[in-house]
Amino acid sequence: MRTGSRSIWWLMVGPWIAVPSLAAQISRAEYAARRDSVAVRIGDGVLVAFGGRTPVSDFGPFFQLPAFRYLTGYLHAEATLVMAVREGRGQSTLFVHRTAPRRSLYYGIEPDSAAIAAELGLISREAAALAGVLDSLARNGLPFHSLRDFEAADFAGNDSLTRGTAVMRTLAARHPGLQVRDAHPLVDRLRARKSPAELALIRKAGDISADGHAALMRQAAPGMHEYDFQAIVEYAFRRAGAERPAYGAIVGSGPKATELHYMKNRRTIQPGDVVVIDAGAEFDGYTADITRTIPLTGRFTPDQRALYQVVLDAQLAAERNSKPGMSMVAAVDSSVDIRARGLAALGLVESADAQYDPPWPADCRRNPRTCLQSTLWTIHGITHGIGLEVHDPLQAYYGDRRFAVGDAFTIEPGIYVTLRQLEILPDTPRNRAFAARVRAAVERFADTGVRIEDSYVITQRGLERISAGVPREIAEVEALMRRRPVP
Repeated sequence: MRTGSRSIWWLMVGPWIAVPSLAAQISRAEYAARRDSVAVRIGDGVLVAFGGRTPVSDFGPFFQLPAFRYLTGYLHAEATLVMAVREGRGQSTLFVHRTAPRRSLYYGIEPDSAAIAAELGLISREAAALAGVLDSLARNGLPFHSLRDFEAADFAGNDSLTRGTAVMRTLAARHPGLQVRDAHPLVDRLRARKSPAELALIRKAGDISADGHAALMRQAAPGMHEYDFQAIVEYAFRRAGAERPAYGAIVGSGPKATELHYMKNRRTIQPGDVVVIDAGAEFDGYTADITRTIPLTGRFTPDQRALYQVVLDAQLAAERNSKPGMSMVAAVDSSVDIRARGLAALGLVESADAQYDPPWPADCRRNPRTCLQSTLWTIHGITHGIGLEVHDPLQAYYGDRRFAVGDAFTIEPGIYVTLRQLEILPDTPRNRAFAARVRAAVERFADTGVRIEDSYVITQRGLERISAGVPREIAEVEALMRRRPVP
């Protein structure tokens, strides 16, 4: 496990297990500064932020919602933050649920108001007082800004009626004409730039995630199932102090390696398969995201090696274009160009700039790149932000779309080849000609998926690959897998 100069202390909890602890995590001053930044941007108004609810299925552990955690640091359920803002200055109150005495014997008890004030710098009140306070503020005629309590931004549009949504609808019904605005875009812009303390936690998550993937390379063996791979990786995460996996692990072998979000992880891995393992750890709320593609036998076949090298070259090209001040669009385009040329060399497309009629909506005239034949085999994007969510806001999403200090993100090109991709093509003359010319190559590479993903942060020193602790070069992957114990 790599620590470098990162001010990490080790807490020994047994004769051979060490749990890492960062000396400097998010301070109460930083939480206060985040709320102040929101207040300045609101000017005059009321922010109402809703925390997560107590889990209602399977007695699972509670994890706080990202936006609420970002502003408060409060890690207990059923809480609401109300910040009244005048002339850019906010007064914040945390409304908290108190567990009944008998229930507290099962689940513990929340911190009291003195502890909340000392640890988080927030005034707190009982949750029962929330409705009356909101009514009082609504009568002042100020606009409300709501941070909804959806589980993840990726699926916010699919959420049912949450506690927060119900509260705000009821409030608006009692106060006709009340303005209620979505505060998530405002907070997302703030979340996009990671502080030094946040970057330290993301680095730690990257260290743990890399160690888990390296452990798998050392232990993967014939006869294993996809769930065995998942167990090895996630055991390493837990042993290193991760709170939980950052997302559901993807372990796809053989034909399942071509399903981008395959998560059943039940298949017996067959000799000759390559396996895509997409798994990351969460440490103190912050995530990393790593994908590796490895051969079960410990050695890539010539065809697997050729496809893998194209993906790696595409990742390296994107890295070269992902430094401070560089365009995210240029980074993506460089990866697309490398893969297009590589696919042409392998016979999977007619040429690097050959086009086809895609089986999904695309405007070929306005954006010719969306209709390159190579996009049939490279269907997903190559970057997203990481942080409190595995798909977190990123500064390069905004404005002139350039990377900046404080960005944390992934680079994850992939290539996926199945005969089914030819079968879903619209029946057009251009597509028929395309399919006829590449079919032999598709049959040669069929049921092979390759994705390589690393996590990065940008500091004053430039681009830093925080998942460098796990090999990605072909020779390095094969060398590490040769060290596996012989059964």
